Amino acid sequence: MKATRSNHHGLTLSCLAGILMFGLCSLHAQPAGKATAAEQLTVPTGFKVELIHSATADEGSWICMTTDNKGRLIVSPQKDTQPLLRITLTKDGKVAKVEPIPAQVKQAMGLCYAHDSLYVNSHGPDGTGLYRLIDENHNDQFDTNEVHFLKKMKGEGEHGYHAVVEGPDKMIYVMNGNHTKMPEGLSPDSPHRNYQEDLLLPRLWDANGHAVGILAPGGHVLRTDPEGKKWELVLAGFRNSYDFDFSANGEMFTFDSDMEWDWGLPWYCPTRISHNVTGGEYGWRSGAGRWPDYYADSLPAAVDIGIGCPTGVKFGTKSNFPKKYQQALFAMDWSYGRIFAVNLHEQGATYTGNYENFVKGKPLNVTDLEFGKDGAMYFITGGRGTQSGLYRVSFTGDKALRRELNRVDKPSRAAAKARVLRHKLEAFHGKTDAGAVDFAWPHLRSPDRFIRGAARIAIESQPVATWKDRALAESDTEGALGGLLALARCGGKETQRDLLMALRRFPLQSLPENQQLEKLRVLQVSYARQGRPDADVVKLTAEKLGALYPTKSDLVNRELVQVLIFLEAPDVVGKSLDIIAKAPTLEEQTHYIYQLRNVKTGWTLEQRRKYFAWFTQLKKQDNVATKHPALLLQWFKEADRDYSDGASYGKFLINIRKDAILTLDPREEAALKVLTEENIGAPPWKATKDRPVVKEWTVADLESRLGEVKSKRNFESGKTAFNDAQCIICHRLGGGGGSVGPELAGASSKYSLRDILESMVEPSKVVSDQFLTYNILKKDGESVAGRILDENAERLVIMPNPTSAELLEQVRIADITSRTPSKLSPMPTALLNNLTAEEILDLLAYIDSAAKPDAPNFKH
Repeated sequence: MKATRSNHHGLTLSCLAGILMFGLCSLHAQPAGKATAAEQLTVPTGFKVELIHSATADEGSWICMTTDNKGRLIVSPQKDTQPLLRITLTKDGKVAKVEPIPAQVKQAMGLCYAHDSLYVNSHGPDGTGLYRLIDENHNDQFDTNEVHFLKKMKGEGEHGYHAVVEGPDKMIYVMNGNHTKMPEGLSPDSPHRNYQEDLLLPRLWDANGHAVGILAPGGHVLRTDPEGKKWELVLAGFRNSYDFDFSANGEMFTFDSDMEWDWGLPWYCPTRISHNVTGGEYGWRSGAGRWPDYYADSLPAAVDIGIGCPTGVKFGTKSNFPKKYQQALFAMDWSYGRIFAVNLHEQGATYTGNYENFVKGKPLNVTDLEFGKDGAMYFITGGRGTQSGLYRVSFTGDKALRRELNRVDKPSRAAAKARVLRHKLEAFHGKTDAGAVDFAWPHLRSPDRFIRGAARIAIESQPVATWKDRALAESDTEGALGGLLALARCGGKETQRDLLMALRRFPLQSLPENQQLEKLRVLQVSYARQGRPDADVVKLTAEKLGALYPTKSDLVNRELVQVLIFLEAPDVVGKSLDIIAKAPTLEEQTHYIYQLRNVKTGWTLEQRRKYFAWFTQLKKQDNVATKHPALLLQWFKEADRDYSDGASYGKFLINIRKDAILTLDPREEAALKVLTEENIGAPPWKATKDRPVVKEWTVADLESRLGEVKSKRNFESGKTAFNDAQCIICHRLGGGGGSVGPELAGASSKYSLRDILESMVEPSKVVSDQFLTYNILKKDGESVAGRILDENAERLVIMPNPTSAELLEQVRIADITSRTPSKLSPMPTALLNNLTAEEILDLLAYIDSAAKPDAPNFKH
């Protein structure tokens, strides 16, 4: 059944803040001029792209779009001071009229026309949440008195409230980001319920303070009826996926964001297309806690895309494109100016696939797309105050090309049957049913991971007493691992000993890799939820597993080392150091360095020395970028940029080492002082020369000369200006720089030169919520200002100086009177005032070129 939907979202932290730290990372220019010309964009052979409207300053910067029942476009600007807009199109796809919508709902990140009404996830008269606009007086308007509040959403900013979509069941689905708390009044029989962190060893939170203290479920999808009466949590575990759509056969898909600050770290998870199923868990956990794809209690991606910033998604079902593209999921990347066509292929009860660039440009800050009544694609650009444009993509190819592109896979009967079975299993999720266990149990043995997962959740939804003995007695290996995982998740401490005894029937060395990973995951979840086993069980398990470590499998070793550290197994240190010495990638090395920081005893002094020497040796290595996985480097290449470590990479290493130092005894501290005190952070900043003030520069002073940035500039001058204007202290570019803010290599893919210039001249015009600092007022009258890095029920950890992660301050929660976000960017003003006009233009060229000396910007 086809799903009708109009959706969407706003821009999220992963993309908007993946840009330029503070002022240079905010880049919040007001629209000025025209959107990127269609001639600068590329589309596949047989397609035509047109720019049909450039937004005026009054029309705002657009983040979200849908179509209404008459085929008109409804667009949302990103400011609370600007209304929703309705755009009427002519029959040939031109803009006939742009008019404001009177209803006082603003900054919508979700729009959906369904049930003769407009659903809006936005700010409004009753606060933030889902509104339903109904044209009750039939005047073809949504008036101020036609706004109905359905549900409060507890999430603001770029990781808050997001897309709204009508499902094939005519229910309304709402997506929220990972900073959004669960709304009140969720149904107790929601399909997704039994979520916890399920991390075996202590996690490090993000080293730059992002999402500190935020726990599962993370980004999620809610479901409600058209009137908003009953609400359910359907699935969760996304980082910050904020748009989704249903395929022609009713399957839900989304494009989830990466955490770009984690580039180069073992827990980095790329942007990815996920098949969203009822009860699904997709594994986001904050900081270094991100679950790997192979965890049996989560579901993998359908397609890994790579680096970028996901925005709008839409199936081509309503298009008049050839079948290849009618069946494709179009997914937008705001960071690197790309619209992907994702071709999905049936694989059992789920899908796999591949992707290609469909539209590409620079800058092309794409935010949303729809298909019009004429079958053409309409997409918009904008976000964070940047120039918005409305574009139209149509198929203009001949009959021969259409015939070629109409050749697609025939639907698989086996896959259709598998999906039907999965849906039958999903019908039990969250609901007690006497027949559920008997129906679902055989499917724990299925070779299809999505079928197994649906069966397990159906069983977990039933009272444990009705299936515990069955789990303990199951003889089939796959069925037993699934049943025991369910028992680890749902059974109490009293079931643990029997569970672990049952697990012994399946020796690790006798299992294939996928089942070895499943068994280790059962152990991890049992230990995390049910606690430390009895001493005799710990001793025996540590001996048996320790004898197998290391195995031939990198993935198995990554999980096995965590279990062995938890069990305090002997010899885990020496064996892990041997793995580090042979590991081909830095990600693999860092995984063991990260886990070993938890080991307090059992080290020799020489092993300690090897461990701490790793940090200093890493800093001295050449060509470090080549020591990352080939696939990661390929993703950077596809985005037309060089590899760069994420903004949190260096600080994570500092914090890992700091944790390890805390495990040293006095003798070790003294012996290792040289290694543990060596600076592994960025070198101190130094200007190349004394620079007097040249001028208090404004955008108007330089705007007319921005065309000169594209050619005949001086690379070395731009590089020097990048240093002397102190950009290098906070930002990575060209293989160097600090990690306070994100690297800048992708800036020109989404921002115009004017945007970049304005952000440097006026850094506090708008401050991204990723980089907010807070003013903390204490009861004794003292105040502390800085970034909040960590928070629990007892205290806050504040970083007063964003360039010094070592200088932290703790404040007791009980001592706090108030905390208020600062309106000022941490980036100082006047950083350009010591540069000449020519140097500023060279600096802009250096950023625009991503610090590539052979770029056109420097051709003479």
